Amino acid sequence: MTGQFIVFEGIDGCGKTTQLRRLQRWLTQPNWPLGMLQPPCHIVATKEPGATQLGQALRQLLLTPNETEVMDPTAELLLYAADRAQHVACQLKPELEAGAWVLCDRYEDSTWAYQGLGRGLDLSLIEQLNCIATGGLQADLTLWMDLDPELTQQRLRDRGAADRMEQAEDAFHQRVRQGFSQLAERYGDRLVRIDADGDEDTVARRIQQAVSHWASQTLKSEA
Repeated sequence: MTGQFIVFEGIDGCGKTTQLRRLQRWLTQPNWPLGMLQPPCHIVATKEPGATQLGQALRQLLLTPNETEVMDPTAELLLYAADRAQHVACQLKPELEAGAWVLCDRYEDSTWAYQGLGRGLDLSLIEQLNCIATGGLQADLTLWMDLDPELTQQRLRDRGAADRMEQAEDAFHQRVRQGFSQLAERYGDRLVRIDADGDEDTVARRIQQAVSHWASQTLKSEA
């Protein structure tokens, strides 16, 4: 892989989608802000689920509330894995091999946190599925947008209609946050906690500082 793969993670309502777009704008400003690394040929923003044509259909199934049938947690897990496998094959690997920087809204850590800690599914099974779906492709940098679930739930209520995952009970989102915390302890070399409590500009500066630090460390390791 010749590109760089940066992932945004966090519980629903933490602001990761907004901050991903802000980072994309920051990286595409006329004066390249990371002088220690060569600028990419282009920067791609993508997401999970729903980045591919197949993924869009899976996203509809996964996130649309269904009052007549409750989705089985294992079925949910397998649908997310299918979306990821298609995403990796059709977009992520081709873009990275072409030298792009890819900014992704959710990736494999979400499966660990949501379906593992949130739903209580077997973590070894999740690791196996993630390995199959990703084909071994891992993020170069993961930005975990950490925010108290009470604050995120208020944001979601203010925003209006919530999707199926956002409608889960508060205890579920607390478990998901715990899952991300465990991942940060386990993969601290590539997963950076970002304090997501604050206005958009403040959080954006925290992310820019984290990315700049990561870039300087990347340059040092490649020297």
